[in-house]
Parts: sequence; structure tokens; C-alpha cells
Amino acid sequence: MNNNYLIPANSKKSQLILGFFTLVDIILLGSGCGLTLILLIVFGKNLSIVEDILVLLPALISGFLVMPVMHYHNVLQLIVNAVTFIYNPRNYHWKGWCCSDEQNE
Repeated sequence: MNNNYLIPANSKKSQLILGFFTLVDIILLGSGCGLTLILLIVFGKNLSIVEDILVLLPALISGFLVMPVMHYHNVLQLIVNAVTFIYNPRNYHWKGWCCSDEQNE
């Protein structure tokens, strides 16, 4: 094959649980849904709309964080990459092909 290697586009999916989740994602989603279930049991049925939304908020937030996003694994990974990019700037020093590498005296 003349040293041409074909890597399938979905080769990383085989390393994920059910093709979508890492262990951290499952723990995050499970803890958010578990906390929501506990809050639903504790507060009962007679809640207003605002209270219902507040009780469902842990499951909604954890579900949003593990939701798949194009070009990233999920929203959580997108946020981590954005924060890393913003708070760890890199300095790229230009060393052009048209300039000599010698110091001007």
C-alpha cells in the first residue's frame, strides 16, 4: 500500500462506553440524575413551576455537559478546551523562511 495508512474517522468511539461516554461522563450524569431524584422525593408533588425547574436543574445541567458536540467529545470537553486556551496562552516566535536566522548587528 506504499506506506499509506487509513484510519477510520470513528476509531476513538471504540474507546468510549456505548460509543458516547467516558467514565467521568457517566459519573457526572449519574450524580446529577441521582441528586434530582433525591430532590424529587424530598420535596414531593406540590411544587410551583420555578421550584420544579430548580429541582430538575442538576439533571439538566449534567445532561447538557455530556451532550455530544460536533468536533468535540461533548460540551464539557469544549468548555475545558476553551478555558485551557484562554488561560494558557502560547507565544509563537516567528522564524520565517525568507529571513536569515542571524542576529542583525
